[in-house]
Amino acid sequence: MGGLIDTIKLAGILVFAIPAGLAGLELALRGNTLVGGALVGLAIMLVVIDHYLTTPGDLPGMVVSRVVGKAVRDPEESEE
Repeated sequence: MGGLIDTIKLAGILVFAIPAGLAGLELALRGNTLVGGALVGLAIMLVVIDHYLTTPGDLPGMVVSRVVGKAVRDPEESEE
C-alpha cells in the first residue's frame, strides 16, 4: 500500500516540477539563463526534497516497518 501512495505523491510533485522545468529550459535556451536555471533548479529540488525528506506522515509507516522487521523473521534467515 505504501508503494501506491508514494507513486501518487510523486505524480503530484511532478505536476508542478515538469512545467517549471520545461519553462526554465525554454527560457535558458532563449537567453534568459538566470531565470531559466533557477526554474530548472527548482524543479529538480522539488523532486529531490520529496524523495529524501521525512514528513510526520511518514513516521508511523517507518515505525511499523521496523517493528515488523524485528518481530517477524524470514524462514530462510532462521535456518542459518
